[in-house]
Amino acid sequence: MFEYFPGNYVWNLGVVAALNSGGLIDEVDRACRPIRQAAADGEDAGTPDFLRAWTALTDQLAGQAEAAEKAGHTRTAGQLYARATNYLCQAERMLSNSDPDRLPAYRRVLDLQQKAFDLKDHGHVTRVAVPYEGTTLPGYFSAAPATAHGPAPAVVLVNGLDSTKEHQYSSGHWEELAARGISCLMLDQPGTGEALRMQGLTARIDAEAWGSAAIDYLHTRTDVDPARIGIVGWSLGGYYAPRVAAFEKRYALVVAWGANHNWGAVQRRRLEREGERPVPHYWEHVLWVWGHTDLQDFIGFADDVHLDGVVERITAPFLIAHGANDRQIPLEYAHRSYDQAVNSPKRELRIFSPEEGATEHIGLDHLPHVSTFIADWVADTFTDQANS
Repeated sequence: MFEYFPGNYVWNLGVVAALNSGGLIDEVDRACRPIRQAAADGEDAGTPDFLRAWTALTDQLAGQAEAAEKAGHTRTAGQLYARATNYLCQAERMLSNSDPDRLPAYRRVLDLQQKAFDLKDHGHVTRVAVPYEGTTLPGYFSAAPATAHGPAPAVVLVNGLDSTKEHQYSSGHWEELAARGISCLMLDQPGTGEALRMQGLTARIDAEAWGSAAIDYLHTRTDVDPARIGIVGWSLGGYYAPRVAAFEKRYALVVAWGANHNWGAVQRRRLEREGERPVPHYWEHVLWVWGHTDLQDFIGFADDVHLDGVVERITAPFLIAHGANDRQIPLEYAHRSYDQAVNSPKRELRIFSPEEGATEHIGLDHLPHVSTFIADWVADTFTDQANS
């Protein structure tokens, strides 16, 4: 993995994620140069410096976007707003949840993202609200061009521990799906993104509760083919998505973008500082996501966040994509999910090697490579289902 900040895995992950989600090397370099020393002080200490540096870049791009918009150059403005969103989203992700700058930064992310939609995507991506247990879950819906000719298949794209629907948008995975005639619901499920930050909805082990709400919503849309709806989850979504598909049989396929087969066991390893962590202020972040206050109580609770006895219930096509050098989630978990998914009619394990890239966690070191592989697999599987 490209290491702008030698030895600081967490900060490097943010840099690589930004670059592989539409960021430009010159812009990222200008943001990062002033904080090289802060990075050397550890993953936690310098996160306010990270926010200031990347906010300065965001301010610059937003100013350029405003000028372009006033000049009538809407495509340019939309592209600038999209990159500004990407950068600020990565900086916000690094903050402690107790940092007073975190919520204002995320509110600005939402505003910048909407401007990108309005100017860049021309109505093809819209904000939606998914009814869920007396409230709603925020999402973005990408309508595939094929919807102009009738209902299209769709994918529910699920977050991990620290990502948001804005990260999903920046990744461009929805565009790869759209190019293959597939719509995409980018979802902030409980414990992630806007659902956590603005609504206080925390994560739950029984992910099928919100997974069912998502497919219920898609069934109300006349532009979605109800027989061809899949679910794809990255990072901790590699636990959520298989769990949903195991218990919610209306999903026609499932992808674990990173095989998070036993997340609870990973937490016990992290207590011993085994493996890498995805974000600074890690335990504070984890407790916030899951709605807990005591770490020891949480570790016992987290023991139940696993897929043993669950993936056997999956009866839909199942893809597991995992990096051979994933320093967060052991490769053995990819094999475990595959070996236990004995009732899937089409199961596939794809391990990305160091020689080809995409070998780090969820392939962040070569994200487009994993994204296109998954998009192709999803498209092929939907086509097979349509022809069967």
